[in-house]
This record gives sequence, C-alpha cells and structure tokens, in this order.
Amino acid sequence: MKSYLRHYIDGQWVESEGGRTWAVIDPSTEQPVTEITLGTPADVDKAVAAARRAFESWSQTSVEERTAQLQRIAEEYKKRIPDFAKAMSEEMGAPMGLATMAQAPTGLGHFMATLKALADFKWEEQVGRAKVVHEPLGVVAMITPWNWPLNQICAKVAPALAAGDTMVLKPSEEAPTCAIILAEVLDAAGVPAGVFNLVNGDGPGVGAALSAHPDVDMVSFTGSTRAGIAVAQAAATTVKRVHQELGGKAPNLVLEGADLSLLPNTVAGVLANSGQSCIAPTRLLIHKSQVADATQVIKSMMEQTPVGDPAEMGQHIGPVVNKAQFEKIQGLIQSAIDEGATLVTGGPGRPDGRNAGYYVRPTLFADVTPDMRIAQEEVFGPVATITAYDDEGEAIRIANGTPYGLSATITGDPEKAAKIAPKLRAGLVTINSWSPDIAAPFGGYKQSGNGRENGKYGLADFVEVKTVVGLPS
Repeated sequence: MKSYLRHYIDGQWVESEGGRTWAVIDPSTEQPVTEITLGTPADVDKAVAAARRAFESWSQTSVEERTAQLQRIAEEYKKRIPDFAKAMSEEMGAPMGLATMAQAPTGLGHFMATLKALADFKWEEQVGRAKVVHEPLGVVAMITPWNWPLNQICAKVAPALAAGDTMVLKPSEEAPTCAIILAEVLDAAGVPAGVFNLVNGDGPGVGAALSAHPDVDMVSFTGSTRAGIAVAQAAATTVKRVHQELGGKAPNLVLEGADLSLLPNTVAGVLANSGQSCIAPTRLLIHKSQVADATQVIKSMMEQTPVGDPAEMGQHIGPVVNKAQFEKIQGLIQSAIDEGATLVTGGPGRPDGRNAGYYVRPTLFADVTPDMRIAQEEVFGPVATITAYDDEGEAIRIANGTPYGLSATITGDPEKAAKIAPKLRAGLVTINSWSPDIAAPFGGYKQSGNGRENGKYGLADFVEVKTVVGLPS
C-alpha cells in the first residue's frame, strides 16, 4: 500500500498538525491501496498563509513569465501520464485504457488550452474615459471531486496560475494520488514556493475551513449540489467569490424521426467512466413512434458492454468508486422497479461472476415517467432511462424539468437540433455527441452551479476587474 502522509505547503512536504490517517480503497477489490492524512484547520491556516505570502510576488509576474511556467509544467506533466493513469485505475476504478487515453490527458489539455487563452487574453481595454484592467484575484481555494480527478483539478490550477493567483487545493480523499503527483510535477517545473499548496482532507475538516477562511479570496468547487450549498454558506460570511460546477441530470432528446444509428454516439456517455460523469446524458427522451426500435438499440449497447478489471486494458467499464456510491445506485435502480418502470436489461446486484468490487450492471429502464426518482436524481452509474414524448414541446418541457442544467444532448438532424438547442436550459448542449470542447466555456444553469471553466472564460473567472478613471492621456 502506498503512503502519502504529508501535505505540500510552501514548497515542502510537511507533517500534518493533528491529522488522522485515511485508507483509500481500491473499488475493484474493496481493499486499501493508498493511505493519506486527512488534514485539519491548522494545516489549512499554514497553507493559506503560505499562499498569501507568495501572492505578493507571483501576482507581479509578467504574462511572459507565467507562460514560460505553464510550458514547463506541461513538459513535466507528460512524463507522469503513466503514473497518473495507474493512480486513477487503482483509486477510482477507471480501466487503464480510459485512464491512459482520456482521463490523464485531459489535465494536460487544460494546461495547453490555458496557454492559448493566456496568449490571446486582453488584460487592458479603454472604455470611454476609463481604463479597465484585469488583475490577479488573490488566494484561491480549490475543492475537487474524484470522478475525473485530473480534469477538474487542472481546469482550476491552470487558469489560476495563468491569472497570477496562488492556491490551496483539497482533492477528493477518495482519489487523492493524482493531486499528489501533480504537486510533484509543479515542484519539478519550478513553481515558486507557496504558489501551489496541497492539503489532503475531507469536506468537514478541510473543505469547510477553506470555504470560511478570511484570507481566501475565492472558492472554486466541483462536486454535488448538496456540498456546493454548504460551501456557499460557509463562504458567505467573508463575502468571497464562489465558483461552482455542481450536479447534472442531462437529457438526451432524440428527435422525432432521428436516425437511430446515431444513438451509440450519445448513449456512450452513459457508459463511459462507468457512468460517473456529471454530463452523462442518461435521460433518453424518445418520440413514442420510435420507442420500441430505440429501446432495442440501447439494450444491445448495454448488453454488449463488458464489465471488467480496471487494471487491464480494453473497452470494458470498471467499478464505481466506493461502497456508498454502489449502494446509492442500487437504491435508485430498486426505486425505479418499485415505482413501475420496466427493467429492460441489467438491474440490481453485481454482474455475473463478480462477487467482490463495486461493479454495477449496465442497466436500462423503459416506461420511466418524469416524476420518478430515477428521472430526477443524479445516478452517477451506467444506468439509462427511456421516457416517451408526444411532441417537441413536451420533449423540451421534460428535458428542462429537473433542478439541474449542466448539459443536454440532442440526437438527430443537426439542423433541427440547432433550433431546439436555444430552448434547453443547460450550459452545454451537444449534438450527436456528449463530450465538451476543452477550450469552450463549461458550467451550468440552475442548481448545476455558477461560473465557467475552460479556455479564456475560465481564465476570466480567476481575475478581478478594475476600472481606473482620470489617467493622464
């Protein structure tokens, strides 16, 4: 078992002040694979103080200096991709193929997209008699989840570094090793002491302390809506900026008369990463005239998706991250059965031949009505539902009929889809696909959050805006 019992504070690996050891569980074996120390408010105080000191100098660096720093980070990052992939496979169950080809490279993609944004960003502009300038924001607390660990960490770290901010990161205690390796990458790339700090911990111990800390200027949080509300409440007393990417319940609106051969392009998002993606388009809305045929297409996809060992390469899916997540998914599957949905394939329990590990059967329900729990709550597993609609207006109402608005997918004629996209209350709309563009803004409507990440929009969310009037001409 790997041991990472220190935090990275002020450029050094240091012992915790009063922390306790936490075992990270391999979801394929249900056995410990890593141990870390869950930090304390005292650790947070030290990290924030280091970031505050470092801000004085880092905020004064030039765009050229920060560009060179990001380039060095990108080069060091490339060397560690195999290590990142192995960590994700062991700690959150991503199969090695997905971890190597998708999960690990996304973090590098954010650094590259940020470099492009930094080159194009307008730091000053003239507005009437005033000069408007963008300046570093300050100390940023970053709280990130386990499902795409590097993607969500680097979507924050890269623009914060580019903006001239300093930071304290609290990654998920369920999959912490990627953040630890990233700290080693930043150290090797020569990021000055105190600019980046890492405190491992849980939400009540470290997340709450960061959110409420008076010397933190911004909290950037990715996670559940429930946890996001707690972060916002803790941050409110110090009136700091709060940037959130929260839960989702993405519809997949299959247009009337759609070519059903397009379905695999969008339904793939339900299966990728074992369904543990906030933009997974799990709610299939299908015109009543095509429900029977579409059900067979999706059923075939589910039944042809193997479930296997994440340590192996291949096209299979792995387990979900932990026991709590497994039990939540099982509960939602059972709720759909109890509420009268038709189980098409999959269902409760582990796949055949799996007696251990948090493996979930790829599952499809038909005859799901919008009021069912499984149509309203985020499942975060390889589970899809089919709801029939009569006309376009009804389909749009159902698509918009949850508290979430992170993403939405449309399957069918792109020209018809283009007319429907503006009617969907979501921050991301994909047509005949399900994944975002790493350079384009990403974030949600409604209870899916506020603020945007990625590219120039992400960079803009990590700076302050100042107006200066009366400068000499």
